[in-house]
Amino acid sequence: MRRTLIFITLLLLQGAVALPAWSADFSGRIEWVYDGDTIRVAHVGKVRLLGIDAPEHEDSDRDQYLLRRGVTAATLRQTATAARLYLQQWRGQTVRLQSPQARQDRYGRLLAYVYLPDGRLLNRGLIEAGLAVVYRRFDFELKADFIAAETRARQQGRGMWQPLSLSDKEAR
Repeated sequence: MRRTLIFITLLLLQGAVALPAWSADFSGRIEWVYDGDTIRVAHVGKVRLLGIDAPEHEDSDRDQYLLRRGVTAATLRQTATAARLYLQQWRGQTVRLQSPQARQDRYGRLLAYVYLPDGRLLNRGLIEAGLAVVYRRFDFELKADFIAAETRARQQGRGMWQPLSLSDKEAR
């Protein structure tokens, strides 16, 4: 009986479970990109990049925050596409996931920081490129760092924060 329990434990530790509750730090290969802040990772499932919010492909109530900051609806749709493409460049790569207590959102997606093979944090990269903003509704460990990165992206006119052209201003 004891050998059976040890054998089952070893199987579980080798990845036979989709979401290892015993660890909040694990890795897997990016299999699919759903949008600018959600990916699928092998042996884990859907992962929502913790602390960020990328624009949606279609108009959304969440657009209001960015519309009030001068980002046009057309720019939001373009940014949604750019954010998805940004993530797709990492498809097939093995990434390290770090998730506080293996937390999930209300849709069952694992909330995680996603580290690239070279150690860069993918979540922050999207913010720095101006392709996502900080998700301000909840607290998380790197929130102050992400807010500073968003401020720099705005000041540098990256991604969605590019200054409006004359035609954009006329369209408003």
